[in-house]
Amino acid sequence: MSVRKLKPITPGQRFKVVNGFDAITSDSPEKSLLTPLKKSGGRNSRGKMTMRNRGGGHKRRYRIIDFKRDKQGIAAEVKSIQYDPNRSAFIALVAYTDGEKRYIVAPNGLQVGQSIASGPQSAPEIGNALPLSEIPLGTIISCIELRPGQGAILARSAGTFAQLMAREGKYATVKLPSGETRMILANCLATIGAVSNSDHQLIISGKAGRSRWLGRRPRTRPVAMNPVDHPMGGGEGRASGGHPRSRKGIPAKGYRTRSKTKDTNRYIIERRKK
Repeated sequence: MSVRKLKPITPGQRFKVVNGFDAITSDSPEKSLLTPLKKSGGRNSRGKMTMRNRGGGHKRRYRIIDFKRDKQGIAAEVKSIQYDPNRSAFIALVAYTDGEKRYIVAPNGLQVGQSIASGPQSAPEIGNALPLSEIPLGTIISCIELRPGQGAILARSAGTFAQLMAREGKYATVKLPSGETRMILANCLATIGAVSNSDHQLIISGKAGRSRWLGRRPRTRPVAMNPVDHPMGGGEGRASGGHPRSRKGIPAKGYRTRSKTKDTNRYIIERRKK
């Protein structure tokens, strides 16, 4: 994986850093795993804008990803590594020995032609999905379930990974990408290895138009608004805006919004760092 810094032959390329895409092996998606993707533009079912700064963007088709890895005990061969416009990580097209094809989130180091498997008794190798109870302690993992059979929900974005720290009884202790350490049921599945495309964080758009291609519209700074529009608006001249907070008045930058009576607090051993 690598990034490319472009020569500044136009103003939009002066600081632009793009992905090298050297891990990509195919640019034609599997048609049987594509489905239409409708854009909402930030509007709900009544047409009211509930999310600002959304709209436009390039037309996309959704790739159906196998987050559950429930085809257990059957070997699969990696056919290609592909780009997915709907996520920051790369995806891998795998073909099972019974002929079925599926997409999975590609871990770092997964190679075309490699054989992968899921379920108990699988080897703890890159790309294999195992229950936490069968993964060696200290292993780097990703795409972790929170409830058995739910499908991967933690550590799915580019370059992220968690680490299996300990096991006690029916729970495993996992250190998550945020720095939080929490207990997860040991019969939940996780994939061996970190998620691919770790250079995603180094990419620099270079121009505002690139954000528009991704469906992001311009955002007005709260300090530039009037008091009626935002708690940080108003003031004589260029006022700083006071303490950073949301439009509804909830403070940002360190203010804890998690409920102290939340039922799942008992599974959190150590909170993420501020």
